[in-house]
Amino acid sequence: MPTHTQVQPHASSPTTDTRQLVGFSFYRVAPEWRRLPRTTKTKQGDELLSVINRFSNRLMVLTYSLVGLKADVDVLIWRVGRQIEELQEMSAAVRQTAMAGYLTMPYAYLSMTKRSTYVDKLDPEHEDTRRFITPAHRKYLFVYPFVKTTEWYQLPFPERQALMDEHIVLGNKYPSVKIHTTYSFGLDDQEFVLAFETDSPKDFLDLVMEMRESKARPYTLLDTPIFTCVRKPFGDIVKELGG
Repeated sequence: MPTHTQVQPHASSPTTDTRQLVGFSFYRVAPEWRRLPRTTKTKQGDELLSVINRFSNRLMVLTYSLVGLKADVDVLIWRVGRQIEELQEMSAAVRQTAMAGYLTMPYAYLSMTKRSTYVDKLDPEHEDTRRFITPAHRKYLFVYPFVKTTEWYQLPFPERQALMDEHIVLGNKYPSVKIHTTYSFGLDDQEFVLAFETDSPKDFLDLVMEMRESKARPYTLLDTPIFTCVRKPFGDIVKELGG
């Protein structure tokens, strides 16, 4: 079985109104799949890998293992494109594979990139690039949905900006952690999907601990479930699953 997943970032020329659609699809593999003959598992894994490679020519597609890290999830397929239909087309292709008969999707999140309301003032050189996902290809990805309280949106903007400035300063203390903030307002149940890339889980843990003590913390309504994901080629993930 090939062990390398082809990943082609979805290139585009930035324009003032261009955004990206982002999909986080978490899959669980049924125990019955592990009892199949090895040749069958290899064939099915190769078929699904071919789908991932095919769509990597059109979308940004990255695969992550959660084997042994989350009770109800084994795999994350992180996808970024320009249209909802592109993500849907790939999902349909995955469902048409033989291995799909042994897959469930306990969690799926849809979001969109946009310019930050709060960051541009402190980080103006990145005001445009924040609308485009540029993966750092670090080993670990931490993903979770995020919802603020209704009281947060009733605060005067200068007060919200001051609270977020504290967050930004805290985040800058941990340059090894790269954040991707995407927005789900009206697209999905959550308001944001946060994804953090790093090679140092301890730095991410320390960052989150500090964030818990920030003044904006009481305005957090939801920030679970949290997914710890390890970046790996899909062929390697299939082997971990028992393929």
